[in-house]
Amino acid sequence: MQHQGPLGQYSDIGHGYYFFPKLEGEISPHMNFMGKPVLNWSLNNYLGLANHPEVRKADAEAAAKYGMAAPMGARMMSGQTKYHEELENRLASFVKKEAAYLLNYGYQGMVSIIDCLVGRNDAIVYDSESHACILDGLRLVFSKRFVFPHNDIENLKKQLERATRLVEKTGGGILVITEGVFGMAGDLGKLDEIVALKKQYKFRLLVDDAHGFGTMGKTGAGVGEYFGVQDEIDVYFSTFAKAMAGIGGFVASRKDVIWYLMYNMRSQIYAKSLPMPMVIGALKRLEMLQTDPSHKEKLWTIVRALQDGLRNKGFNLGNTLSPVTPVFLQGGVAEATQLTYDMRENYGIFCSIVVYPVVPKDVIMLRIIPTAAHTLDDVKRTIEAFAEVKNKLDNGTYQKSGIAAMNLR
Repeated sequence: MQHQGPLGQYSDIGHGYYFFPKLEGEISPHMNFMGKPVLNWSLNNYLGLANHPEVRKADAEAAAKYGMAAPMGARMMSGQTKYHEELENRLASFVKKEAAYLLNYGYQGMVSIIDCLVGRNDAIVYDSESHACILDGLRLVFSKRFVFPHNDIENLKKQLERATRLVEKTGGGILVITEGVFGMAGDLGKLDEIVALKKQYKFRLLVDDAHGFGTMGKTGAGVGEYFGVQDEIDVYFSTFAKAMAGIGGFVASRKDVIWYLMYNMRSQIYAKSLPMPMVIGALKRLEMLQTDPSHKEKLWTIVRALQDGLRNKGFNLGNTLSPVTPVFLQGGVAEATQLTYDMRENYGIFCSIVVYPVVPKDVIMLRIIPTAAHTLDDVKRTIEAFAEVKNKLDNGTYQKSGIAAMNLR
């Protein structure tokens, strides 16, 4: 194939190492990569629940009792259980909404939510840095789309004015879409400023809070709670793949909206029900999230130590206000590969690396995900290693060596 795509163009130099790497061992901050131990900062296991003994016990007991097949069929036909309903009710209560609906996958769920909520007479106004699942959902619909530059409220007003003029002619409505925590750079959607615009414009707000659920706000109910505007979020979405350390997701809103989604979301109507072990396991995770604040407190102890320590060393972390910790450096793809290779092979530190076209040319972003399972010793070791690596980058050490090709196909 001649054209491999924006990321596939690098596959020949990095498959199995920079892309699709195999981390081995139980999920924890300390795993193995290519036969060597590494300090791992690349997993969204924010609250450290993935390998918590109580979670593992709940998962194992549910799997032993029900297997992975139950319940068979889509929920509308034969896959409904009291446990699915219990989880939905508890999630809705936690995020302060009337009702909630489970989703088999977060990504697939968001795509289908957008497809379901809007029609050709409606308008969508969305943040330019919205997650790929939102962008893919937009591609499915016939609604007119208006995009505003990331977190630019003044431009959002202009787009709302354009959208308002359109729907006055079509008789449709306006859906604004943004995120609670932007998962790549860690900054927050300006939900407080966006909901304030409801006094001036008529729209409904859909928030993707995948990285905010469980980590942000007094109780962990997300960025809406953090800003004190949870009631003003019309449709709230999150996933189980981050703080809940599982799979699946949910959407929460008014009862009539959730009822509509239940009977119209094709990604759920025509898909098998979420397996029982995942549902019962999610109930246990939610219980721990709600009843034991020490998990979130430990997370933020690590977050503050890591982010403060890196900033004190002169690192640029952008505008993050969440656990997501981006480290921005200057350099091209060749330097990024050399730096990453050095970090993994010589310092034993594994974190995600992001290069163009995800970030601008000549920018390297190292994306660190601190968790409640990390320790302050892990933080100290990482800050020291980053300082040494940055010094090598600034001195041109990595520039001299070219691309560190590690194709393991």
